[in-house]
Amino acid sequence: MASQRVVSVVDDDDSVRESMTELLRVCGFAVQAFASAEDFLASGRAVDTQCVILDVAMPGMSGPELYSELIRRGQNVPTIFITAVRDESLRQHLLGQGALELLYKPFSEAALLRALERIAP
Repeated sequence: MASQRVVSVVDDDDSVRESMTELLRVCGFAVQAFASAEDFLASGRAVDTQCVILDVAMPGMSGPELYSELIRRGQNVPTIFITAVRDESLRQHLLGQGALELLYKPFSEAALLRALERIAP
């Protein structure tokens, strides 16, 4: 298990979180799933996460707020944002801050896996 790439999924939508977790496990990733940004931060699991898949809009702390907090803490975890709202200015802003990708829901499995291929081994 130690050699598996660990991906953390942070999304308040149960169905999205569960389906993404299953897909990633089938593809050989070790997966940690969290229903909120606060749960992810409280878990302390950012240190062993090779990539976080992060919903933009969540109750409480938003995805971009969590991303900024991780950077503030010096935990520059590669991040793929997901959102149902198509907003090119948000996309450019997040990519400009260093995010790997912003995928618009519904996105294909292939698009998600292509984004994950960009994680350094």
